[in-house]
Amino acid sequence: MAHPPRFVVHEHHASRLHYDFRLEIDGVLKSWAVPKGPSMNPAEKRLAVMVDDHPLDYGSFEGVIPEGRYGAGAVVMWDAGTFEPLEGTDAPAGLMQGSLKFSLKGKRLKGVFALVKLKGPRATGKEWLLMKKADQDANPQFVLESALTPAKRRQLRETTPPCDAS
Repeated sequence: MAHPPRFVVHEHHASRLHYDFRLEIDGVLKSWAVPKGPSMNPAEKRLAVMVDDHPLDYGSFEGVIPEGRYGAGAVVMWDAGTFEPLEGTDAPAGLMQGSLKFSLKGKRLKGVFALVKLKGPRATGKEWLLMKKADQDANPQFVLESALTPAKRRQLRETTPPCDAS
């Protein structure tokens, strides 16, 4: 039996701090840059800009992308776990239609979420909203906390493998 599809959230300290939200779909990590990071508060809708797909092995990456390379800066794992499209939802079809509802099972992110593609005259086709649905895991007092502690920063400097992605 195949493993359940994974999700990962990278905290990416590039020229501007953002969080890369990634879902394993069709053999790649479909990826969105979330400037303000994900939230467990259903009242907060987060802009999520779709970016290039990443290979599955990037899901475990932590390190420092060197200066002069695209996405230069520290990348740390903020959360990871499995995701499951909601019953009756096909992930690839949901992405094509611009609406995907799914459940996350991570350390920080849990419960039902949705990605909804923005439409309208100003939309470029890459803008989505990442939203937490009101369920038993919702937290209206959620505060986004960094995973890049001083100890983690030292560890990254000492153990960074080469990387070409962001």
